[in-house]
Amino acid sequence: MSTALRARLARLPLSSSIHRQCFTQTPKRTFSTTPSPASKIGSSPLVIPPGVTLSVYTPPPPKQATRTLPTRTATVQGPLGQVTIPIPHFLNINQSSPPEGSEIKSSKASITVQDPTERQQRKMWGTIRAILANNILGVTEGHAAVVRFVGVGYRAIIEEGVGRFYKGKKLVNLKLGYSHPILLPVPEGVNASAPVPTRLLIEGINKESVNSFAAEVRRWRVPEPYKGKGIFVNDETVKMKAKKIK
Repeated sequence: MSTALRARLARLPLSSSIHRQCFTQTPKRTFSTTPSPASKIGSSPLVIPPGVTLSVYTPPPPKQATRTLPTRTATVQGPLGQVTIPIPHFLNINQSSPPEGSEIKSSKASITVQDPTERQQRKMWGTIRAILANNILGVTEGHAAVVRFVGVGYRAIIEEGVGRFYKGKKLVNLKLGYSHPILLPVPEGVNASAPVPTRLLIEGINKESVNSFAAEVRRWRVPEPYKGKGIFVNDETVKMKAKKIK
């Protein structure tokens, strides 16, 4: 408010209460008075089927003061194997067993964070919950990715590795129209098979490892939109384009 306007308002015969309202600044209203919502994915409980165990290991604190704390780990063990992932220190996992005599045999685990108002904790809240859910599914049923080869002469062959670097390993030999074969070693914990030459089945208990290896195979022939040729993963499709006419 300018000085001239203040002087004009002071000359007006107004009550002191109105003067006080004009010269004092009212606090701004916040956009919302409700508390910050919890993560929709992170707050939903995890269902742990019978035969699967979820354990969290917290290492002892270091004897000397350090800026970083030792890494905590969460291990999911089931009929097909076990998967271990690091989890942050601000995240807590609480497990509850089914009541005795109940027909429900599955236990549940709820995930909480120390301060839901912090953005970093909210982001990792849902991320860790989704990773743990994938690991529980992986150790019970497993994950799979189907890689399809579309193109004349495109195929994949599973071979046993020989030589200094590939001895004792499984290799995926890709024939994709290059002047040389492409040999990709199968990662540890992942199983690859070729039921037909134009299909490659990748299986494993770790969803990240399965999809990462499928993406590594796909990058050698990314699907192109003019002839529809390339390497497709699962239900991937490509929108066809018209040919460029000069």
